[in-house]
Amino acid sequence: MGQLYNPDTSILAGMSRDQLQAALTSAQSALMQLTTGSKPVSVSYAQGDGSRSVTYTSASIPSLNALIMQIQRQLGIGRRRALRPFF
Repeated sequence: MGQLYNPDTSILAGMSRDQLQAALTSAQSALMQLTTGSKPVSVSYAQGDGSRSVTYTSASIPSLNALIMQIQRQLGIGRRRALRPFF
């Protein structure tokens, strides 16, 4: 089984909730533009140690999906609660 996600040690640690939400919105918008056939899209966000910028093309859709999922995990979106058996 894979490692558990730890928001304190992820590459996104140190970003504020507002920064993470803005990055998520930007990444989701980029994904929509790419999947609808628009031009390559750039996503930028500020992090504690500087800013980051990435340009995506249609071949980058899996990477963009992974970024979106990582930001969502960092924000606690879609987290599944542990299953507890009932006897």
